[in-house]
Amino acid sequence: MDRIELYRIFTRVVETRSFTRAADSLQMPRSSVSTAIAGLEARLGVRLLHRTTRAVAATDEGEEFYDRCLGFLAESEEMETMFRAAARRIEGRIRVDVPGRIGRLILAPALPEFLALWPGLRVELGMTDRAVDLVGERVDIALRVGPLPDSGLRARRLGEIAQINVASPAYLAQQGTPLAPADLDRHRQVAYASPSTGRVADWEWLEGGRVQTRPVPWRVSANSAEGYIACALAGMGLIQIPAYDVAHHLAAGDLVEVLPDHRPGPMPMHLLFPGSPRSPRRLTAFADWMEEVLRRSLHRSAVPRRP
Repeated sequence: MDRIELYRIFTRVVETRSFTRAADSLQMPRSSVSTAIAGLEARLGVRLLHRTTRAVAATDEGEEFYDRCLGFLAESEEMETMFRAAARRIEGRIRVDVPGRIGRLILAPALPEFLALWPGLRVELGMTDRAVDLVGERVDIALRVGPLPDSGLRARRLGEIAQINVASPAYLAQQGTPLAPADLDRHRQVAYASPSTGRVADWEWLEGGRVQTRPVPWRVSANSAEGYIACALAGMGLIQIPAYDVAHHLAAGDLVEVLPDHRPGPMPMHLLFPGSPRSPRRLTAFADWMEEVLRRSLHRSAVPRRP
């Protein structure tokens, strides 16, 4: 087994904290992974991993070697393409995960543009509203909307997504239009339940630069953006939603903005990457293109504040 393959196996074991998961993700027998790690430790003359019946963790030496391996593997990938006649000959696979609505409405329609620019690349596009495990699920780039937990992943901030409050004309005709947050006690919301935790957040808005919250009664909850919007269109209550998500519904009159002076604060948007601070060129190319597409699309769908 060559040195590069040994380093790939070692980094995957560290990232997954398991010989079995590493073997599954690399599509090789677990015994081969164990043999490779034992051989690598023998070659280096140092223990790289602590092994228990439940988990695997890097030793101090293993952590240092892991960081060096990431840089070496990224450099190796660069070296394989550095003498090609044209930069456009970058080749390989990119595994991407984005929220469902952004994937369907923005990214997928724009992908032909990217594939035409980079004919040697393949894109595996995952669309889900849950927070995927980039390392465990072997995802190269993920788009996250909202506050970031301290995950240790590298992040590139892309800006913010404006949010608004909307309801269907049928709901407003039946329940009236709220004019101030105090009116929310007499209204219903469609609750958004986190797909990861199931928690329902309170209604929120910015006032004087500070976030204010208030519980709003609800009878229906949804754990996906698609379901959340569908319930609002069906007249089940008020929702708070990124403006791009409902721009066409607003234009068609299917939804109406309410409480325009009490919008929720904008949500930060980041691209997340596992591994080395130096990304392979295929990932840098995709991240740069994706950032431009998102900025362009979200700018077009922004809903201006009323004067």
